[in-house]
Amino acid sequence: MGQIKVTKCDIEGLYIIEPAVHGDSRGYFMETYNQRDMAEAGLNMVFVQDNQSMSVKGVLRGLHFQKEFPQGKLVRVIKGRVFDVAVDLRKDSKTYGKWFGVELTEENKKQFYISEGFAHGFLVLSETAEFCYKVTDFYHPGDEGGLAWNDPEIGIQWPELEGEYKGNCSAEGYTLKDGTPLNLSEKDQKWLGIGETFSF
Repeated sequence: MGQIKVTKCDIEGLYIIEPAVHGDSRGYFMETYNQRDMAEAGLNMVFVQDNQSMSVKGVLRGLHFQKEFPQGKLVRVIKGRVFDVAVDLRKDSKTYGKWFGVELTEENKKQFYISEGFAHGFLVLSETAEFCYKVTDFYHPGDEGGLAWNDPEIGIQWPELEGEYKGNCSAEGYTLKDGTPLNLSEKDQKWLGIGETFSF
């Protein structure tokens, strides 16, 4: 391996990517993506688009997936701190319905690679967060699906979040520990649980 360390997660298809950071009194330099290092780790994805978003504290985006055109995503935070989550939606997987989460921050500079076949979401824990991600397929309007962020069947343990499940995915009644209200889009408060969304 060269400038980038790739570590497999407990769920097959998920990877933590850690770049080598070269710093001195002037600042730092790092490679955020290296195709050769990825290939040596068995990752041969091809990215077609880079995206960037900014969110304020308490925003939860997700859980999102594309139905017919699934995307692999390489995600990182360039400002702030988020808790990033992937949920396995591959129906033949031994970890179907299981989740994995990792804290991504501007300090730890970790990246999270999420292969095709997962739902994805994140919760912003800092005052603001800037989130960057590379994807393996283009966004297709009308192809987006979603799952309830608080589905008890999945059981994601969102850090610093307090509130009581009331049978739906509304943000009402949920706050971070410092009192910041949970902030979801209207669409993300209408998704159903995994058992209602998929039936095999």
